[in-house]
Amino acid sequence: MIRVRELAKTFTLHNQGGARLPVLQGVSLEVGPGECVALQGPSGAGKSTLLKCLYGNYKPTSGSVTVAETEVTSASDQELLRLRASSVGYVSQFLRVIPRVPAIDVVADEVRGKPEARQEAEQLLLRLRIPMRLWSVPPATFSGGEQQRINIARTFIRKKPVLLLDEPTASLDAENRVTVTAMINEAREAGAAIVGIFHDQKVREAVATRIVEMEELS
Repeated sequence: MIRVRELAKTFTLHNQGGARLPVLQGVSLEVGPGECVALQGPSGAGKSTLLKCLYGNYKPTSGSVTVAETEVTSASDQELLRLRASSVGYVSQFLRVIPRVPAIDVVADEVRGKPEARQEAEQLLLRLRIPMRLWSVPPATFSGGEQQRINIARTFIRKKPVLLLDEPTASLDAENRVTVTAMINEAREAGAAIVGIFHDQKVREAVATRIVEMEELS
């Protein structure tokens, strides 16, 4: 489901005289259905950069990225939107949503047109312990942990064959970490190919079928 070949990503720091910062160099990785690969390495090793290259947010300097049979590095904006809608779920570290949209609609809109969309959204919000009094409230007003649970619900409501997870449990309490760990394992057991960053060792050990050091990918 995921194939990376000789991927490189260099950032140009225009506010520092055009200095070039190579973050990824010659990275290769394959992830198949039912695998959960946990990326490991120090801050600055390129873990989040790799996830953003897989999602198409960052354009690589060189190399190739294929996700769900789509060549991400050469895909048009429209092709990337179709890929994300059909095949790739991405839990980022920060929730980005349209202002003033109620939390339940943020989640349900991911499966818009499905008759049971709202019911499925309610079930996820209950499972993730979002109080019912907050369902009609825009999530921009929520705490960090509540926003992260909305982020997770929005990603997991639609079953997709590829999941990219950037510290999905970082802002969660112990109960919700257990819940999200179970959700990740359920997705993997259903055949999803998962690449994630999990700084919590217990979560990492509970979900990962492989732990990969970033330096080993080059």
